[in-house]
Amino acid sequence: MPLPDRMYCAQQINIPPQLPDILKNFTKAAIRTQPKDLLLWSAAYFRALSEGECLPVKDRLEMNVATQKTDTGLTPGLLKILNKQLSPMQTCRKEEVEKKWRGLCLPMDQFEALLSLGGFSSDIDWMGFFALGCSALGGTLLSSLKFACEILTEDEEGGPARIPFNTFVKLYTYLAQLDGDMPQDHIDNFLNSLQAQVELQDGMIKPLDFIHQDDMDLTPARAASRAE
Repeated sequence: MPLPDRMYCAQQINIPPQLPDILKNFTKAAIRTQPKDLLLWSAAYFRALSEGECLPVKDRLEMNVATQKTDTGLTPGLLKILNKQLSPMQTCRKEEVEKKWRGLCLPMDQFEALLSLGGFSSDIDWMGFFALGCSALGGTLLSSLKFACEILTEDEEGGPARIPFNTFVKLYTYLAQLDGDMPQDHIDNFLNSLQAQVELQDGMIKPLDFIHQDDMDLTPARAASRAE
């Protein structure tokens, strides 16, 4: 076999100076996120990196949720990624949500179940979809809202997990009405019972303000079982 006209050695190969840091950050991100399909997730990672979008990377390595079946796919960390990627749009195209969902290697049957449960078509109200995602994590309506607080809060990890009360009201009302068996006066009474504490906290609410009110959480979040 004839030798090639030009011979290359390591000194002749131009390595971009940014490459080592890119690969280092990618490796750390993969370890934190633990994607089920590394190749699929890697494509989503580098696509987001090249387009300057929010990366599909968890903030930290997470354990499975105690109330969550091992095969449900969605976790608080993955839902938090989706919220960072999609919440700025408020209303998202189904194709865009599906692309982000697939990029996190999440099961498509769960995605279709959430779409069906929310009655979404080509356009998706993100906060509604997010609420259904929380219901897939929580065993009850209030535990679903606890997950919502922990995902949406700007407090430090381990802090009170406060969110604006108006956001809480939207999420609670959406899930309670979706359940179908909860009377409107039950919803109103529950929200009114929180108002005094919320006013003391400058319009913010935290899980400790509501999570132990079992009498207001008699109806399970049926959305969770339907989407699993």
